[in-house]
Amino acid sequence: MEPVSDQRLYSNRYQVTHLIAHGGMAMVYRAEDLLLGRAVALKILYPELSSDPAFVERFRREAQAAARLSHPNIVPVFDWGEDEGTYFIVMELVEGTSLADVLRGGRALTAQRSAQLAAQIAAALGYAHRNGMVHRDVKPGNILITPDAQVKVADFGIAQAVASEDHLAEAGSVMGTATYFSPEQAEGAPVDGRSDVYALGVVLYEMLVGRPPFSGETPLEVSTHHVHSAVTPPAQVNSAVPRDLDAIVMRALVKSPAQRYQSAEELREDLVRFTDGQPLRWAVPPGAFSGDDATQMVQAVTPVDRTQAIPVVPGPGGVTGYADVPLLKARRRGAGRWWALALVLVVIAAGGTLYALRGASGPTTMPDVVKQTVQNAELALAHDGFKNVTSSTTTSAQPVGTVISTSPKAGSSVSANTAIVLTVSSGLPDVTVPPVVGLSVSAATTAIQQAGLHVTTSSTTTLSGPPNTVLSQSPIASTKARSGSFVTLYVLATGSSYPVPNVVGQSPSLAGATLGSEQLAVSPTTTTQCSNTIAQGMVVGTSPSVGSAVTAGTKIQLILSSGLCQVVVPNVVNDTLVQAQAALAHQGLSANEQVAPATLCVGAQNGVVVTQSVTGGSYAQYHSTITLEYCSASSPTGPTGTTGGTPTGSTGATGVTGSTTTVAG
Repeated sequence: MEPVSDQRLYSNRYQVTHLIAHGGMAMVYRAEDLLLGRAVALKILYPELSSDPAFVERFRREAQAAARLSHPNIVPVFDWGEDEGTYFIVMELVEGTSLADVLRGGRALTAQRSAQLAAQIAAALGYAHRNGMVHRDVKPGNILITPDAQVKVADFGIAQAVASEDHLAEAGSVMGTATYFSPEQAEGAPVDGRSDVYALGVVLYEMLVGRPPFSGETPLEVSTHHVHSAVTPPAQVNSAVPRDLDAIVMRALVKSPAQRYQSAEELREDLVRFTDGQPLRWAVPPGAFSGDDATQMVQAVTPVDRTQAIPVVPGPGGVTGYADVPLLKARRRGAGRWWALALVLVVIAAGGTLYALRGASGPTTMPDVVKQTVQNAELALAHDGFKNVTSSTTTSAQPVGTVISTSPKAGSSVSANTAIVLTVSSGLPDVTVPPVVGLSVSAATTAIQQAGLHVTTSSTTTLSGPPNTVLSQSPIASTKARSGSFVTLYVLATGSSYPVPNVVGQSPSLAGATLGSEQLAVSPTTTTQCSNTIAQGMVVGTSPSVGSAVTAGTKIQLILSSGLCQVVVPNVVNDTLVQAQAALAHQGLSANEQVAPATLCVGAQNGVVVTQSVTGGSYAQYHSTITLEYCSASSPTGPTGTTGGTPTGSTGATGVTGSTTTVAG
């Protein structure tokens, strides 16, 4: 980041401080949110993107849709706004680096590292696709990596807003980054989630090889390669690429969308299977491709990785060259004009009359655009000549941005000037994310599903805790999330170490169950140890000790209490009664006080201990009672005839010995 000299304040709230990057659509700055006192990323659109009111409205809608995406692998959008004709969005400031910086200079990553990063990207794309949003510009520059290796995908909604506006790309061209184009995107055909899968395949190829599969001197040349040239398998370029990962890349890069991975979730599943050493489920083995997808050598030339308007490339059969790519009515206007012209020719040849031509004002039938995205529905209606189309939103279980009804309804008689209202799903209302950290995965899954959310799990090696237990969650507890969205549960990665649980005070059977629930075994042998706090037969400790780092399957030996321990009896003779009681209590002993005979108290002060039932320095059981005899003014006299003149320390008084042996230790 480089400091900026003009620290402009946007909307009296966001003050730019540093330039982070600049791309094909916007400049990205580090800024301070003066209202909330936090650093954010401020993406400011170029003036040419902000000059058209139609685009601004679409940009607003797309930014709002992107703001509803709540996923740990997606850069969250906090806000959007306008300041003196400049439009911007406010996003989380991700500390880390972009994948483009990691790959700079032709650097390649290891197979395991590449698969792990790609799996996180696929998770983000899959979540967005389920919520009705296609990225359209997946590339290393839009993929951020935090210091703890978490992937964050940026720019959801911006590429879609740009790609939907014809004034931003002349007729016969499309917006995007040529290096990462899908064939159907290069042809100007409608795109869906499988187009993002292709782009991710290009990114994964680049991570493994150090360069993308196709490059050229111009964006058009690169686009042409995507449509017409076959991909050289990454394993032929880098022999270190494993066979299974090579198969995953080649499946993602199949030119026909119908033969590609059908969803980002399928791609992610194979990537996870690869990293776990399991057989792939969806990938086609190397050598299974044929026809237009056959392996050929392609000359490497300069890559073109800037988001820009690129001419449409005719495919093997034109825009509709792939018969298995479903064509939506919501096609770009350049393709729409071709379609309209073809339709006119067919109608004229048949001698029929067509009232639904663009611009016609006569009566026609309202088309069915329900279940389409609002962007595609608007384009389809504009293509059919309808000029007065508005939309409103309502909560619905349908994906966000999907048309759930129209007014008038499909099949109604309408004209080009009829006011058409599209009712669009805003998704289900927000719900509170429940706290599940510390719960088992099954219990956490139940709690999250009861809250109206879905669950996905992710392994972690940076957190400590027992296996099969939720160590962290995203979003965090008590935050708001869109109903039906996903909560990621982070659990301990297989093979990681974790602490021995605390089973002190439990019975051996309960301790065994506790250890078993944390995938630890109980040793068949036990040892014993005295305890002054744990009852006999209960667990007083373990080996390895509680809190020690172990791995799943480790055998834990239980240490059982053998009962109370022996303690050293203090010598309290000649102590005051209060001092003697305190000394005994310190050792866990109690005192039984008795008044000593007068014969023992000659020359002694009142309240001083003169005998104790257990000799000081010897042992007694913890919690046992020691009898103390002390002098008092009311001490009983000795045997008849005794005058109390017996010298101190004399053993002539036979009652002394008797008094110290009548009380058990």
